[in-house]
Amino acid sequence: MTYVVTQSCCADASCVIACPVNCIHPAPGEPGFATAEILYVDANSCVGCGACATACPVEAIKPDSSLTPDEQPFLAINAEYYECFPHQPRPPLAIVPRQRRLAREGSFRVAVVGAGPAGLYTADDLLTHPEISVDVYDRLPMPYGLVRAGVAPDHQHTKAVEKLFGQIEQQPGFRYFLGVDVGHDVSLAELEAHYDAVVYTVGASADRPLGIPGEDLVGSLSATDLVGWYNGHPDKQDLLVDLDTERAVVVGNGNVALDVARILTADPTALETTDIAALPWAALSRSSVREVVVLGRRGPSEAAFTVPELVGLSGLAEAGVIDVVVHVGSDGDLDTMGGDDIRTRLLKDLAARPRTPGRRTVVVRFLTAPVRLLGDTRVTGIEVTGTRLERNADGRTVAVSTGETEVIETGLVLRAVGYRGLPVTDLPYDEVTGTVPHDQGRVRPGLYVAGWVKRGPTGFIGSNKGCAQETVARILDDLDSGATTGRGADDGAIVALVSERSPQFLGLDGWRAIDAEERRRGERRGRPRAKLVEVSEMLRVAHSARDTDARRPGATPPPRQRVGATSPPGRGYPSVTRLRWGLRRRG
Repeated sequence: MTYVVTQSCCADASCVIACPVNCIHPAPGEPGFATAEILYVDANSCVGCGACATACPVEAIKPDSSLTPDEQPFLAINAEYYECFPHQPRPPLAIVPRQRRLAREGSFRVAVVGAGPAGLYTADDLLTHPEISVDVYDRLPMPYGLVRAGVAPDHQHTKAVEKLFGQIEQQPGFRYFLGVDVGHDVSLAELEAHYDAVVYTVGASADRPLGIPGEDLVGSLSATDLVGWYNGHPDKQDLLVDLDTERAVVVGNGNVALDVARILTADPTALETTDIAALPWAALSRSSVREVVVLGRRGPSEAAFTVPELVGLSGLAEAGVIDVVVHVGSDGDLDTMGGDDIRTRLLKDLAARPRTPGRRTVVVRFLTAPVRLLGDTRVTGIEVTGTRLERNADGRTVAVSTGETEVIETGLVLRAVGYRGLPVTDLPYDEVTGTVPHDQGRVRPGLYVAGWVKRGPTGFIGSNKGCAQETVARILDDLDSGATTGRGADDGAIVALVSERSPQFLGLDGWRAIDAEERRRGERRGRPRAKLVEVSEMLRVAHSARDTDARRPGATPPPRQRVGATSPPGRGYPSVTRLRWGLRRRG
């Protein structure tokens, strides 16, 4: 028996550390680890002990005997990787490097603005240092960013990374200030006056426009907004989504595009057992959409979606849930593209499957670019042009119009051509990249960035870990040199400031109350959770739980404005990975 990785890497590296025979690659320190879509288990070396599956925080590793039919392609994907990269010989690896210690004495406090993956990975790395405590701020009353509001509801296995985040939250020295809008409730200058360092991890909050005529018509939406809508993001519940059309068109062919296509064609009964928001589920259950066309300017080899996402789509076709049609160029022939990469082979397998009349269908269409949206006040169609691939002066493969056009009738067009960062109050901004200018995460001593606001909207959830580690290294450099403000010890002043500006802010206990209530409501309906989608209800639930606790015999009520416990400053326990494996070294 061998074990198989079945989803994108979270970069926790616990599986690599746990493996007694060094059969999981690429490992930390090896080329490709930080950018790998998934990790690979060498079937020839795996001893079937299951240590990696036990260690994985997102339950992505399974024995080959328990793979579902749609997960079977991962066996071949693992084998093919080791044909190309044997990783022999395999000397023992010292995965956990010697722990860096601060040379400067004292206790330090760091503010992290943004409670998504980048923010929590940053907090985790900072808390490996006994001298540092971390306060994590977020505008919303709940954390986890795109893990909660961006991952598709039918991908609950991906959301299992929340377990890892929950372990980070439990570390002494960690504290939340949720429901606090930095830049509005408190300013950067005020944070800098109370902290030794401030790290922004606010992500990239906008989508890229198509830049074509008709984009402002009713029925033209951002896929980012649609994802937020069905995932229960409080800002997106008023989104006007008209599903009274038989065909939807998604422009772009990354993971978000496939997610949207999959949700729009999903069986509502299957979605009912996920954490999809209630009102969007009701709208989807009445949807008239029978076909979703996914447009990509370039060819299969250049597609932006990852192999795990394509395997998931293939699994739905294999199970007879949907039909998948693959169309390349004017003649629609995938064989004309050549290529023998995994992505192309999976697409050829999909293209060869027979279709069932009346079944909902996803059309994955390559070498096709949008020209304009048609309609007077609302979308009635999209004009597209065929493209061909050419090399430009820089050697990059680009799509050039063939001049041939056609009209695809549709009442719903979703743009999914990437995220883009917007200017952040009080921070410099690079208009070209949509990011904050920085040097390895340092904007200037005392001010730092990590995640998409730093590097742009690239990578996976786990990509934020290495990004955060680079930024934390710069913070430690500046703490050691004395280049930061050195004002992070006055904890009472921080609490007083936030309490005055945002009296309803929530701490960890407040978030736990919301989480528990969502899970309780979900359990009654056979779902992992039933999301609260209104900020006012989240606050009511959190405050109600606090008041209930305060009425218990012997309990001392906390101040009215504070919901959640305050962790003691300056403890700095090891990171989650080191806690789990006890600083174990190999060799």
